[in-house]
Amino acid sequence: MGLHGRAARTGRFAASVRPGFYPRFMAKKPSRIDLLELDIDLRLTDLWREAGEITDWNLDVVAAFMRAAYGKGYCDALTEDAPGSLCHDHGYRIPGRRPAPAHD
Repeated sequence: MGLHGRAARTGRFAASVRPGFYPRFMAKKPSRIDLLELDIDLRLTDLWREAGEITDWNLDVVAAFMRAAYGKGYCDALTEDAPGSLCHDHGYRIPGRRPAPAHD
């Protein structure tokens, strides 16, 4: 949850999670990572909204948001119609599944 521009200097959060120049750059030639980041940000809209309401950031709050984002991603991965579609849609290799541990 990075801060950009004036928000980084003043300690106040900007209205956006993207720097001010982002829309101009993004419209011209977005990279794969730009598009992936945008897709992930859209999936985390509720968390971004809640983060904008936090006034007292500390390590505990950051850790809670990291856990929430991880949990959201985990649940999304379990429930997506086509497993691996986020990777596939953005041109990334779909990681193989780990072999199940052997049971005695």
